[in-house]
Amino acid sequence: MLQSINLPPHVVGIHAFANVTETEYENKLVSLFNDLIKRNTKINFILVLETKIKNFAPGMWCGNIKLGLKYFFKWRKVVVVTDQKGMLGYSDLFKYFIPGKFRSFPLDQLDKAIRWVDEK
Repeated sequence: MLQSINLPPHVVGIHAFANVTETEYENKLVSLFNDLIKRNTKINFILVLETKIKNFAPGMWCGNIKLGLKYFFKWRKVVVVTDQKGMLGYSDLFKYFIPGKFRSFPLDQLDKAIRWVDEK
């Protein structure tokens, strides 16, 4: 399940917990990104991941790449907040393929992650 996070207007974020379908993930992110692009020229994004990777639909990771390419020149900052080491390694790969700054934080540093992604 995905829930939007209340953040400053130049940042979008989602909190992932329980089961997440590929359709839910893509629809939610596309909507959030499109709304953000109407207000800003760049994407600052935070993903708070509190569900196991196995709870994501298998095709979601391909959708992640598709979304990354769709907004290729729009990325400014992306942060993943989770305690899952495997997910952190996966998300770190994006910094080699997509422009922008990428960081990761453990869940107990969520406030620090929000401050980082909020900085202009």
